[in-house]
Amino acid sequence: MEPLLLGIDIGTSACKVALFAPDGTAVAQADGQYPVLYPAPGWAEQNPDDWWTAVCKAIREMLEAGGIDPARIAGVGLDGQSWSCILIDGGGKVLHNTPIWMDTRAKDICARLENEIGGETIFAVSGNPLAPAYTLPKILWFKEQHPELYRRADKVLQSNAFIAFRLTGEVSQDICQAYGLQCFNMRRGEWDEALRAEFGVRRELLPEIVPCHQIIGRVTAEAARACGLPAGIPVVAGGLDAACDTLGAGVLRNGETQEQGGQAGGMSICTDTYRADPRLILSHHVVPGRWLLQGGTVGGGGILRWFEEQLGEAERAAARRNGTGSFRELDNLAAAVPPGAEGLVFLPYMQGERSPLWDPMAKGVYYGLDYSKTRGHMVRASLEGVAYSLRHNLEVAEQAGAAVTRLRAMGGAANSRLWTQIKADITGRPIDVPASDTATTLGAAILAGVATGIYSGFEDAVERTVQVRRTHEPEAANRAAYDRTYETYRALYEQLRPVMHSE
Repeated sequence: MEPLLLGIDIGTSACKVALFAPDGTAVAQADGQYPVLYPAPGWAEQNPDDWWTAVCKAIREMLEAGGIDPARIAGVGLDGQSWSCILIDGGGKVLHNTPIWMDTRAKDICARLENEIGGETIFAVSGNPLAPAYTLPKILWFKEQHPELYRRADKVLQSNAFIAFRLTGEVSQDICQAYGLQCFNMRRGEWDEALRAEFGVRRELLPEIVPCHQIIGRVTAEAARACGLPAGIPVVAGGLDAACDTLGAGVLRNGETQEQGGQAGGMSICTDTYRADPRLILSHHVVPGRWLLQGGTVGGGGILRWFEEQLGEAERAAARRNGTGSFRELDNLAAAVPPGAEGLVFLPYMQGERSPLWDPMAKGVYYGLDYSKTRGHMVRASLEGVAYSLRHNLEVAEQAGAAVTRLRAMGGAANSRLWTQIKADITGRPIDVPASDTATTLGAAILAGVATGIYSGFEDAVERTVQVRRTHEPEAANRAAYDRTYETYRALYEQLRPVMHSE
């Protein structure tokens, strides 16, 4: 029988695991939920051991439900959410919950270091601004607020590296996720020792940097007992979720662009040239020799999830009656409202905002409510607000010299034809949709396939696995309404920013 490749994705609200045939067909899938904790304003954290528990449970359920012989699995690929800060001691014990990508507790540290070291100096080395959501400020927060834990820490790991550690017992730092530490030299692809020392981060905390498709170890007997995989399966380092889903969407050539519709939103533009802009995010791609110029926003699929949880009881009831789903019912509600939501505008800054604003104090706002507005208007405005944040990032990327002609959508939001069409209309760009639900885990699995020789290289892997399922062309008739509302969207933040920062 043909071999299978396992992709593991550590998302914000859940992990996903999927087994793929060499042609990219998803043979079996499962997921596992875990909570996000909000212990204080601006804080958002998770327990990495919850991730591992969920991964083990999901793998066992997937193998059992699919009747899969685990001996067929040729390799394991990993991806994970960005900007974790997982402190482990010498025995591999997690010392504290990790602040995740939404966490902004280190904003005062960032302001101080930009003044002491200089924002231009930091950017010149790392290709990224020093923002509180990144990993490095979180390390320094632990150093200042929990010095005993900082002293006990043996290594700092990223989300995918933590699962790789649990599987193999080996620590690693893939090159793609290294951008979360501003002591990483983006041009050279290595730690910058001078800047690391200036930040005051212990060198031994940082694992050695490796390519994303490098095999770092094999599944141990202990891990095999926990998750149901056979011992000895090779495990690669993996990479950033946005980079793996970019690969899983077939983006590996200069100028190709992925649009992300997971918990968070944004885009990733593949470039073969170092192209940094302080308003955006620059990382190495999981594909060697490529960078990703990214726009990462807080607003994504999580916006609709929040709306459904807080205001969607009617849609949950309708879904039960109609045998559909609450998100489908919300889609139907929004589809009945014309483009532009008749002047209702939503700012999707529900946990501050990342690029291009980099404002941890930004707030979510509905503007334009009156007695004529319905929940349908609010849903439509929510979908459009996320699309406006995508357009904002694309405009900044163009100013940085990155031309984008088409997008490839992935993530749960891409399952909504309405939302994808809204994004095409608002950005003015065609959007192709491959297998949206499995792009991230497929990208992780491709890394394992290249490492184990199932694919001769990344071009071969994409050619064999990625297929566009549908395309959304921009509808010119909607452009004028969206342009007007986009102007309001941009002006609202500028006008409200002083109020947001006064709290």
